[in-house]
Amino acid sequence: MTATSTRNQQPAQVMAARRILGAPRLAWLHLRSRRVPAGLLALALCGGLLHAALRFNWTFTSGRYAQLLPMIIAAGAAALIAMTAHSPFGEAERPTGRWLPYLRLGTAGGMTAAAVGLLQLGVTGMSLNEGIAVLARNVIGFTGLGLLCSLVTGGLLAWTVPLGYMAFCQYALLASWTSPWTWPGRPPGDRGAWICACICLAVGLLLYTIRGPRTGPGDE
Repeated sequence: MTATSTRNQQPAQVMAARRILGAPRLAWLHLRSRRVPAGLLALALCGGLLHAALRFNWTFTSGRYAQLLPMIIAAGAAALIAMTAHSPFGEAERPTGRWLPYLRLGTAGGMTAAAVGLLQLGVTGMSLNEGIAVLARNVIGFTGLGLLCSLVTGGLLAWTVPLGYMAFCQYALLASWTSPWTWPGRPPGDRGAWICACICLAVGLLLYTIRGPRTGPGDE
């Protein structure tokens, strides 16, 4: 090995070390720019609100009306997740090339899992009509709708579709509709409802990961 080849290897090793050390920092900056820490706190508050509603009997304990408040909280949690798609700096990570889709996927998937977990903690020891399964299904379905909405409206307005569809499904629930595409109000054993909710999440995550949210000229 010559001295020249040794000198050529050293910069390559330094650059590789910098990329390894820079990956956690890049992920942390991505999370901060999307206000993910604040989003997790808001999700914890949603779990606390659900716990208080069940403990102090702010909602019905059985029947169709018992699903109304948990559906609202699930849609609110999904709206918070979708809004973390927005960054005041736009998609500043675009120069990082291949890492940005992974950051999007990890953030959205992690927030969805955290929302389900925090809401489940909120119902620990409480009696929730239809159980945690319906709540988890509604969170993932509404989140998928919010991510799809962010592709068109941007992150700041990504809450509109989840909350709007939740309002429609509240009507469908009270009107006793049984179509699987009104999945937020269907019972936990409805396979068609689960398929619809999972399709919403899968399509939303896929397109959001590939394309990212819409950004305006002021975001760049």
